[in-house]
Amino acid sequence: MSKILVTGGCGYIGSHTIIDLVENGFEVISIDNNVRSNPDILNIVTKITGKKIENYALDLCDLDAIQTVFEAHRDIAGIIHFAAYKSVPESVQEPLKYYQNNLNSLLNILTCVEQFQVPNFIFSSSCSIYGNTSVLPVTEDTPMCRAESPYASTKQMAERIIEDFSVANPSINSILLRYFNPAGAHQSGFMGEIPQAGAYNVVPILMEALTGARGQFTVTGDDHDTRDGSCIRDYIHVMDVGNAHTKSLQYLLNKKNSTNCEAFNVGIGAGISVLELIAAFDKATGQQLDYSIGPRRAGDVSSIYSDYSKAKRLLGWTPQYNVDDILATAWQWFQTGYVFAED
Repeated sequence: MSKILVTGGCGYIGSHTIIDLVENGFEVISIDNNVRSNPDILNIVTKITGKKIENYALDLCDLDAIQTVFEAHRDIAGIIHFAAYKSVPESVQEPLKYYQNNLNSLLNILTCVEQFQVPNFIFSSSCSIYGNTSVLPVTEDTPMCRAESPYASTKQMAERIIEDFSVANPSINSILLRYFNPAGAHQSGFMGEIPQAGAYNVVPILMEALTGARGQFTVTGDDHDTRDGSCIRDYIHVMDVGNAHTKSLQYLLNKKNSTNCEAFNVGIGAGISVLELIAAFDKATGQQLDYSIGPRRAGDVSSIYSDYSKAKRLLGWTPQYNVDDILATAWQWFQTGYVFAED
């Protein structure tokens, strides 16, 4: 059984990925300082999988502290690095905070990867690295445009760091997973996205707006160059994202080609506008959302969606859920398990 270290294991994507890893036979440990996550989420992971996950509540910007984890676990076969700040609007307002946290944590993890010769590394990247591209759908070879936010800049810089690291460390294999817009919840209804202060992900905002937990939902712009004027995104179910990490690890553990750093898109392969998402949300909930049209949001690209054929060909990965599934599982979570977010 291969031991995998997940950074940010108490976060939204990290916790759902841990479920998929455990269900596919991996042993998992986590590092998460819980600044933007709830440590009790791992109790829900245990409830679903029957496996207890050990978490080290350490700051990844503290190299000495995280080296103690590697000293205690010298049999780590791979690392999945999620931990990062991820709010686009917040990054526009506080860019230094994002550069310091997201890049320093990555540099420290890679220092440990090199020091302890961890053979496999998977980086949680983002479609935001493509910028406001006019090439759709985007492939892994689509040129990167100027980053639209400091958050996106940290992802572009991080990929370059990992690429340079891979050249200097040919025995270490890395994958850059560029996923699009993770949403939805575990199909059990026990676990889903827990918005933290300052969270801006659209699906939980829809849920809260419908139930009165926040104000009216605002569509950020209806003047984008899209079919209905609202932003177009590629929404991918969080469990499909989790499975992409499992497939990536399996690929690395059985790797036969000589390329030691590869990028893969993780999306559903189709774009849906915010207004279309609202219509699908009304269908999933059986209710009608009250919304207004507001100004564009700083840092947003107008339209982006993926071509995931490379992941299908090399990783054997394809998405199993669609947008209706995303909204149905998110709504189930919101009704049955969301109280956990307020505990």
